[in-house]
Amino acid sequence: MSSPFVSRHIGSDSDEHTHMLKVVGHNSLDELMDAAIPESIRFHGELDLPAGISEEEAIAELRVIASRNTVATPMIGLGYYGTHTPAVIKRNVLESPAWYTAYTPYQPEISQGRLEALLNFQTMVTDLTGLTTANASMLDEATAVAEAMTLARRASKVKSLVYAVDADTLPQTLAVLRTRAEPLGLQVVLVDLDTEELPEEFFGLHLQYPGASGAIRDHQALVEAAHAKGALVTVAADLLALTLLRAPGEVGVDIAAGTTQRFGVPLGFGGPHAGYLAVRAGLERSLPGRLVGVSKDADGAPAYRLALQTREQHIRREKATSNICTAQVLLAVMAGMYAVYHGPAGLRAIAERTHGQAKKIAAGLAAAGVEITQAAFFDTVTARVPGKAAAIVAAAATQNVDLRLVDADHVSISTDETTTSAHVATVLQAFGATKTEKSGEAVIPAALNRTTDYLTHPVFNTHHSETAMLRYLRKLSDRDYALDRGMIPLGSCTMKLNATTEMEAVTWPEFANIHPYAPKSQTQGYEDLVAQLEAWLAEITGYDAVSVQPNAGSQGELAGLLAIRGYHRDRGESHRDVCLIPSSAHGTNAASAVMAGMRVVVVACDADGNVDLTDLDAKIEKHRENLSAIMVTYPSTHGVYETSIAELCGKVHDAGGQVYVDGANLNALVGFAKPGKFGADVSHLNLHKTFCIPHGGGGPGVGPVAVREHLAAFLPGDPLETGDHHAVSAAAHGSAGILPISWAYVRMMGPDGLAAATAAAVLSANYVAARLRDHYPVLYAGNNGLVAHECILDLRPITKATGVSVDDVAKRLIDYGFHAPTMSFPVAGTLMVEPTESEDLAELDRFIAAMISIKGEIDQVASGVWPKDDNPLSNAPHTASAVSADEWAHPYPRSVAGFPEGVDRTAKYWPPVRRIDGAFGDRNLVCSCPSPEAFED
Repeated sequence: MSSPFVSRHIGSDSDEHTHMLKVVGHNSLDELMDAAIPESIRFHGELDLPAGISEEEAIAELRVIASRNTVATPMIGLGYYGTHTPAVIKRNVLESPAWYTAYTPYQPEISQGRLEALLNFQTMVTDLTGLTTANASMLDEATAVAEAMTLARRASKVKSLVYAVDADTLPQTLAVLRTRAEPLGLQVVLVDLDTEELPEEFFGLHLQYPGASGAIRDHQALVEAAHAKGALVTVAADLLALTLLRAPGEVGVDIAAGTTQRFGVPLGFGGPHAGYLAVRAGLERSLPGRLVGVSKDADGAPAYRLALQTREQHIRREKATSNICTAQVLLAVMAGMYAVYHGPAGLRAIAERTHGQAKKIAAGLAAAGVEITQAAFFDTVTARVPGKAAAIVAAAATQNVDLRLVDADHVSISTDETTTSAHVATVLQAFGATKTEKSGEAVIPAALNRTTDYLTHPVFNTHHSETAMLRYLRKLSDRDYALDRGMIPLGSCTMKLNATTEMEAVTWPEFANIHPYAPKSQTQGYEDLVAQLEAWLAEITGYDAVSVQPNAGSQGELAGLLAIRGYHRDRGESHRDVCLIPSSAHGTNAASAVMAGMRVVVVACDADGNVDLTDLDAKIEKHRENLSAIMVTYPSTHGVYETSIAELCGKVHDAGGQVYVDGANLNALVGFAKPGKFGADVSHLNLHKTFCIPHGGGGPGVGPVAVREHLAAFLPGDPLETGDHHAVSAAAHGSAGILPISWAYVRMMGPDGLAAATAAAVLSANYVAARLRDHYPVLYAGNNGLVAHECILDLRPITKATGVSVDDVAKRLIDYGFHAPTMSFPVAGTLMVEPTESEDLAELDRFIAAMISIKGEIDQVASGVWPKDDNPLSNAPHTASAVSADEWAHPYPRSVAGFPEGVDRTAKYWPPVRRIDGAFGDRNLVCSCPSPEAFED
C-alpha cells in the first residue's frame, strides 16, 4: 500500500489517469509501461526498499539520524568555517521555494531576479580579489582551483606540462588537482615556497593565501618570477581575509579561485558551497562555467543574461573548456546577499573579530612557551608541540571544540565569525595555557595590509536593515519564474516537486553545522544516512556500489569515466582510450571524456533518433583494440526507449569496452528497468532531477556515480585519505548537506511509490504528445508510437513556412504564464517537453491549451493577418510597461499581448523586461554591477 506522501508528490490522481490513458490509447498504467519499455530491459519485480512512510514518520526518522551527529565548535579550518547565516537570508533564500525551485536562467527575461543576485556575487568576488571578471560560481574551492589549472594550461604559451603548486595548499585541493592533472598528462610539482626554488619550466603556479598552515606570504616576487617564465599564476584566496589583506590582483595575479562558504553558507558536512573563479583582463573569454552579463532588451533598457559561455559544452562538445554546465546558484545567491547585508564595513568588522581571536590564541600560547610556526597569519595558528598534538586535540574535544591534528607534533587552530572568548579560553586550556593574553601587536606585515576600497556599489551599501533586506529579496524573487508559480516543462531536466518535508532537515544544526573533517565519532548520523542512501540508489539502479562524492552531474560523469580508465589500466590495457559517443549526447559527455584522457569518436544516429547500429559496428571495428567505453543516455536524449540498448551493450563488451549510461533520464526507469542489470557498467545519477533535490536556480546538484562490482575499487576516495584513489570533490561525501532531501524522497515514496511516479511521468509526456501531435509534429517515438518521459515538438516546418522561430514560441509562452521547454536541444529548432509526474491534469491542460493557442497565432501570421515582423510572437514577451504605454502601434490589441487566451487576469505573471539582445551583451561585455544611472528612464 502506498504511503500518503505518494499522492502528494504525484500531481494527477486515478480519475485523471483514466482520462489521460484514454487519450493515449491504453487501458492502464501497467499496459502503457509494457507497451513503452522494451521487454529486453524490463524489470518486473519490486524494488527491495523499505515501504514508504508518512511525512511525519520520515521527519521522526531523520531526527533520530540527526541525533547521531555531534554539533561541535569547528576550529579545524582547511577552507571550512563556522558562519552565521543571517536569519533574513536563511528564511527568504535558502528556505524559500521562490529561490530554490527556480531553474537555470537560460530564459533571462523571467530570471532577472536571480541574475541580479549572481551579478552581485560576481561583483563581490572581483572587488575582493582585485581582478576584472568572475564567473557565477563553481562547485567548491578544489574544483575551482582545478579549473584554474586547466585554464592556465590553455592560456599559457609555455610548452611545459609542469604545474607548480604551493606546498602549503589545502590537502583536499591538492588531491583534486592531482586527479584532474593525471589524465591530461599534466605534472603537479609541490614547492615549499620558504625553502625551494620554482621549477626551471612550468606553465602555471598555484599559491594559497593564507596557506593551509595559516601563514601569510608576500607573493609579489613569486608572481614576477612566474611571469618572467611565461607562466600564469593562480591564488586560492580567502575572501574574508581579503577584506584585510592586499588583493591578489594588485600584484598581477592572473587567476583567483576559492570558496565563499564562510559568507553565510552552512558547513553541511562539505557542501553545497559556492566556489569562485576570477580572472584578469584578457582571460574572460576562456573562463569556464557560467558568466552573468549586462545587455539590453527590445526597448533598450538594461537587462541581465548569461554571457559568452552559456551551455558551451553543447556547442563545443569535446573542444569545450570544461564539462561544468552547472553552478552553485542558490549558495552563490546566499553568499552575495551576505555581502549585501553586511556591506564592506560589516565584512571588515567580522574579519577583524576573527583575526583578533586568532591573535589572542597566538599570544596566549606564546606566553605559555608554545612555539607558533608562523609569524604572519589571518585566522589560523599552527603550534609546534612535539609528541603532544594528539593529546591536545583530544583535550579540546572533551570541551566540544575540534582542532586540526596536523601530525604528531603540530596542532592547527582556526577562528571564524562564530568564535567566542570562551572558545579561545578552551583552546588555551587544552594546551595547558592558563591565561588569556591580549592580542598584542599587529601580525599582518604592513606591505600586505589592504589599502584599496571594495564593495563600493550602492547595492552593498543600502540594504543593511532587515526591512530593507527583506524587501530587496522579495523584489528580486518577484522578477523570477520558479516552480512555485507554475509548470516548468523542461526536457532533460525534470523540474518536479521538491517537497517541503524533503527540504526541512537541511537547515537543522545537526546537518547544517558539521565540518567535513570532523572526527568520525561526531558524524555517525551522516555516515548512516549516506550508507543508506547509497544502498537504496544501488538497488534502484541495479549496480553494486555507489559514491555520492560527485557534487554535480558533470563530476559524476568524470568519476565514472575515471573508474573505467582505472579498470583498464589495472588490467594492463592503458592503451584503451577511445570513447564512443552518439551524436545526440548531452554535450558534457564529450567534454568529460576528454577530461578523463580519452579520445572522442562520434557515433551517428538514425532517422528515428536512435544510435545507428551499423555505424556503431563500423566504429567498434575500427577502434576495437583501443576501445575504452561508450557513453549513452537512456532513455535516449530524444526521449525514446531505444529497443537496441541491450544489443548495444553486448557489442561494446564483446570488443573489450565498458558501457557508461548517463543517468540524466533515470526518472523514466525507476521501478521498471535497472541500467546495472541490462548491460551498463557505470552511470551517474542526478539527485537534482530524479531524486528531488531542487535545481536552486542552476545548482546545487549531486551526481552520484554507480558502478558494477568490477569497477567498485575505482570509485572516488576521501580527498584527505586518497591513497591510490582519485577525488573529484573537496569533501568525501560531496554536498552531503542536501542528501537528506533525496533520503526523505525515497523513504516516503517507497518501492511502489517510486514506480508509480515513473509511470505517471511517462503517462504525462505521452498525454502531452498525443494532445499536441496534430498541432506540432512530435519528432521521435519508440515502441508503439510512444515516447518516454519527454517529447520533442518539431517547429522547423513552421519556421520554414512562417518565419516564426522556436525563440518566438518560447518567449510567447511567458505571456501565457509558462517557462519555456528546452529550446533547440538535442535538435535545433525544436522544443523538448518534460511535464514530470508532479503536475496535475489541470496544469497539463493549461500548457496544452497555451501551445494550441500559440499555434493559432502562428496561423494568423501565416495567413497574413499579422505581419511577420510585428505580431504577438515576434514581440514577446510583453511587459506591463509595454502593454500600458500611452502609444500602441501594433496590429493586434493590447489584450492579446498581455492577456492571451486562457490567462487568469488575477494571477498574471509579468516579465520585468522585454526580449533581451544577447549578442549586444557579448559585444559589450559587462559582468559586474552597473551603475544605478544605467537604469534611469
